[in-house]
Amino acid sequence: MKKNLIEQYRYFLKDTIRKQIDFSQTDQNLGVDPPPIEKPCPDKAVKIDLPIIGHWKDILEVDLAKAIINRQSRRSYLDQPLTLDELSFLLWATQGMRKKIDAGHAYRTVPSAGCRHALETYLCVLNVQGLSPSVYRYLPGEHQLLFEFTEERLAEKLVHAVFGQPYPGEAAVTFIWTAIPYRMEWRYGLASHKVITIDAGHVCQNLYLACEAIGAGTCAIAAYNQESMDRLLKIDGQDEFAIYLASVGKVRVKKA
Repeated sequence: MKKNLIEQYRYFLKDTIRKQIDFSQTDQNLGVDPPPIEKPCPDKAVKIDLPIIGHWKDILEVDLAKAIINRQSRRSYLDQPLTLDELSFLLWATQGMRKKIDAGHAYRTVPSAGCRHALETYLCVLNVQGLSPSVYRYLPGEHQLLFEFTEERLAEKLVHAVFGQPYPGEAAVTFIWTAIPYRMEWRYGLASHKVITIDAGHVCQNLYLACEAIGAGTCAIAAYNQESMDRLLKIDGQDEFAIYLASVGKVRVKKA
C-alpha cells in the first residue's frame, strides 16, 4: 500500500479533525431538531413483544470478572435454539433503553458519544424459539422486534455476504448493526465517523459478556461485502449501511 494511503487511513484514527471544525455550524447549533432516536416503522408493521426487561427466565448470575476471563470469539455452535427470553436479554444488554430524555436523546445500556446512538440492530434469525427464520429489527424504545421480511436461502445469502465465512449460517442468530450517520453528524459534523465505530465496539463487547450469562458464544465479524450486506438488509447503503456483525449460538459450557 502506498505511504500516502497509509497516512490517510491513520488520520481517521486520530482526533485531529476536531480542530478543523466550526461546531457553531453543525445542525444542532443551527437549531435543527435532532433526528429520532430509532428508525421509524412503516405503517401496519408487524411488531413482536419481547419478554419484559428484568423478568427473563434461565438467565444466569455471572460474575463480571469470570465473564471477562471466559470471553472469547466462538465460531462453533450447537444445533440448539435460543429462547425468546435469551434473545430479549441480549438485545437489552447491547442497545436497551434505560431512560428516554426527549425525542432525540435516550440513555441506553452502552455509552455513545454525545448520547447520539447512531446504530440500529438487525437480526438474521435462523434458530430462535417462537420466531420464523427471517430478518427483524430491534425497537429499543418499545423493547419489541419489528418483522422486516422473510428471505429465501437466508443463511446462504448471509454467508455469501461475509465472504464465505460459514459460522453465521450455523448460528442461531446474527446481529447486524447498521449506522445512520446523520444521528451523529447532527451534533459533531465531520468528527462523527470515528466515534460511530467506537460506539459499535462498545455494543459488541456487551454482547460478548452477555452471552456468558446464557451459555452462548459469539464472534464479531468486520469482514463483509458492503454492497451485498446492505442489499440483504434492503437498506440504501448511503444514509444507512451495515457497519459490524456478530453471530450468536449455543455452545458447550465447561463445567467448573
